[in-house]
Amino acid sequence: QLQLVESGGGLVQPGGSLRLSCAASGFILGRDVFGWFRQAPGKGREGVSCITVNDGRTDYADSVRGRFTMSRDNAKNTVYLQMNSLKPEDTAVYFCAIMRPWIPTLSLTPSAYDFWGQGTQVTVSS
Repeated sequence: QLQLVESGGGLVQPGGSLRLSCAASGFILGRDVFGWFRQAPGKGREGVSCITVNDGRTDYADSVRGRFTMSRDNAKNTVYLQMNSLKPEDTAVYFCAIMRPWIPTLSLTPSAYDFWGQGTQVTVSS
C-alpha cells in the first residue's frame, strides 16, 4: 500500500513563493503518475499539476501555468511543487496523489487517482 506525505505548506504573502514536497513510501511503478490537487473551503477538489514518473512529462491547470512548476526525484520517490507569484486565490489545502494507469497518461481529474496524502495547508495573505 502506498503512503504519501506532503510537507512545505504555510503562510506566505501575495507574490511570495513556497515549495511543496510529497514523499511516497512503497513501490513506485514506472507507469505511475503523480498529481497535485487543491481544495479551498466550500469548493471542490481541483487539479493543479501532474507528472509522469518515467519521462517527466507535465501538465498544469490554466490557473497556475507559468507560476507553478512540478518536478520529481525518482531516487527519493519524491515530487515537488514550486509555487511562485502566489495569489490569495491559491489558498487551499494541497494534496498529493498517485495514479496507476496501464499507460502513463497525464490527467488533472481527481477521480482518476488511486492513492492520496493527507494534505498541507497553503495560505496566501497579507
